[in-house]
Amino acid sequence: MVERVGASILGTLAFIGEVSLFGFRALREAFVPPYEIREVIRHVYEIGWRSAPLIATSGLSIGVVLSMHTRASLERFGAEAMIPAGLAIALIRETGPLVTALLVAGRVGAGIGAELGAMKVTEQIDALEAVAVDSFRFLAVTRILACIIAMPLLTAIIDFCGIFGGFLAETAISGMSWDLYFYRAFSMIGFSDFIPATLKTAVFGMIIGTIGCYLGFTTTQGTEGVGRTSTRSVVLSSIVIIITNVVLVRLIFFLFPATV
Repeated sequence: MVERVGASILGTLAFIGEVSLFGFRALREAFVPPYEIREVIRHVYEIGWRSAPLIATSGLSIGVVLSMHTRASLERFGAEAMIPAGLAIALIRETGPLVTALLVAGRVGAGIGAELGAMKVTEQIDALEAVAVDSFRFLAVTRILACIIAMPLLTAIIDFCGIFGGFLAETAISGMSWDLYFYRAFSMIGFSDFIPATLKTAVFGMIIGTIGCYLGFTTTQGTEGVGRTSTRSVVLSSIVIIITNVVLVRLIFFLFPATV
């Protein structure tokens, strides 16, 4: 029993080390020419633009729901005027970045893992190497960079849509005007709130891209392995994002005390 637990722990640590080295290698090679600009742009379109409808719809619904729940709580204290500011702070600081990361992990992480896994088991990656194409740079680095670039943009979209959804709910209930709502929403928000919370999603993008690409490159056992890779990409990315978020929040509070 002890040996089995020890072997499991060692295997987990070895996996973490291999994924970390994979990600660091991708970051290093991203700054070394030649640059696959067109491929990065294509993946930013696939990861970012094609995810935008899902992100926008989710943000709108989250904003409406948060606004209704916040009103139900603040009405007891006669603090309805704080609803826009409370909603904006909750979305920009934490809800928006985390929800965006989890949604992208589900949509994009699975796709990256399955796509590269299928290429691995059908030996397409070996074929690229045979014609002198650096498969790691062409397939992994471009996808990881695209995730890093797309995540902050998608986070900005979900923040705006969430605040707009809160406005729709608030104006339907209390008739609050557009000008008054957004004045109150941003009265307590500064760049020290928006920038660190948005930029941390670049780290989430790095996690999603690295895990998906690593699992894709190490896929085995044919089509069954591709399905397993797709599932593991989503699960592992989500777990690592949630754990990393705790560390990043503590780090942001340390570096930007005004956001506490």
